[in-house]
Amino acid sequence: MLITVSAAVAGGLLFGWLIGKTVEKNKTKRVKENAEKILKEAQMKAEEIQRKADLDGKELLYKLRVEFDKKNASKRNELTQLEERITQREENLERRLDFIEKKETDISDKQQSVDQKQQQLITKEEDLNRLIAEEKRKLETISSLSPQQARELLLGRYEEELRDDKAKMVKQMIDQVEDESEQKAKEIVSQAIQRCAVEHTTETTVSVVPLPNDEIKGRIIGREGRNIRTFEMATGVDLVIDDTPEAVSISGFDPVRREIARISLEKLVQDGRIHPARIEEIVAKTKQEFDKKLIEEGKGLAFDIGVHNLHPELIKLLGKLKYRTSFGQNALQHSKEVAIIMGILASEIGLDSRLASRAGLLHDIGKAIDHQVEGTHAQIGADLLKKYEESEIVINSAESHHEEVESNSLYATLAQVADAISASRPGARRETLETYVKRLKKLESIANSFDGVEKSFAIQAGREIRVIVKPNKIKNQGIYLLSHEVKKKLENEMDYPGNIKIVVIRETRAIDYAK
Repeated sequence: MLITVSAAVAGGLLFGWLIGKTVEKNKTKRVKENAEKILKEAQMKAEEIQRKADLDGKELLYKLRVEFDKKNASKRNELTQLEERITQREENLERRLDFIEKKETDISDKQQSVDQKQQQLITKEEDLNRLIAEEKRKLETISSLSPQQARELLLGRYEEELRDDKAKMVKQMIDQVEDESEQKAKEIVSQAIQRCAVEHTTETTVSVVPLPNDEIKGRIIGREGRNIRTFEMATGVDLVIDDTPEAVSISGFDPVRREIARISLEKLVQDGRIHPARIEEIVAKTKQEFDKKLIEEGKGLAFDIGVHNLHPELIKLLGKLKYRTSFGQNALQHSKEVAIIMGILASEIGLDSRLASRAGLLHDIGKAIDHQVEGTHAQIGADLLKKYEESEIVINSAESHHEEVESNSLYATLAQVADAISASRPGARRETLETYVKRLKKLESIANSFDGVEKSFAIQAGREIRVIVKPNKIKNQGIYLLSHEVKKKLENEMDYPGNIKIVVIRETRAIDYAK
């Protein structure tokens, strides 16, 4: 019984232990399965978060890349435009270099041709000297003439032949130059430009605008130069910003554009708002105001002179003359002086003073646009007056006041006289009376220094000299040689602005008296 009870207890304990073990094992398995499930869910969430983070990152990267591409595209466009401008400038420089090299080659060829001709002249002169010496010896042996008489006879004959040869060669060279008129014209213009005073050129092509401080220069230039480019395109001038303290320069050959640019820049500096839109607005407004100012200037001048019924465009062109100078003389004041002088002279000789004043006021109207239209200002002015239906007397006075065409009325002659008086009076064109008189005397003395010259006259305020020769000493061929020699001597011994026209006159007069 005791054994049975002990065995039953032992069996119960063993059974309880087995049941506890089984329960614990099942509980451990469930915990493990729950842990694996939680871990799997955590891994899935982590993968989902990672995928979302990857998508967000790729989207952000795409946006950044798009913005970067836009900025790069803008920069590339600017660089492309800059590269095109640089390429264009390089091409222009190459063309200019080719032109200069061609010019140097032409000059070198001409110099060689001149040297060859000079060598031929030297050779001919040596041959002539040899022939003279041989004939001198022959004549001394066979002639009763003394050596001195024979020498004078031979030298006189051969000197005349040599002068004829020189004159013929000069005539041939002049004809050759006339055949190449365009090239010669360029050389003449270049020489005239070289002789012009640098101060005069600078004063008539450059305006200086003062600035309150040097910091404003950076604002005028603008970011990457956009302000200065806009200003130059709107005004048609060059804006020069250098190391000059508190000042910038405006360069341009059109005086009206330069004045508009100066006024516009002063307004921009005073306003302080400098950007492309503001620049275009200010320039446009200044142009409108300036056109009104030109009309007011022209009307005021016409009213002062007593000239009425002028075409509105002629009035505006008169206003433009205020900003045009010639050798430092203001063209508007010069036109006013010529009008007053012509009116006075016309009254003295019984002509219509009003018509004379009108012709004098408009005689230089071509100077208002001579930098825009090809031709002399006299011809340009005549074309303008024809266009606006001025009278034939006024047209001819403008066209002939520099003797480019023949004058057909006394009013045209008065225009020549009044123009010369206004241009040549002391102080009119930056020249003192003493210097002016000395220059005219120097011109005439140089011309009179040549053998065979009877007299000479400096006219047109020293811009032309007329040389009258003795017909029994200088032949028709010789006048070409004389004009060439006078030209060379003037270039070597005188300094003068512009150029001087040399006119050699040879005429034969037969005079007799009936008794």
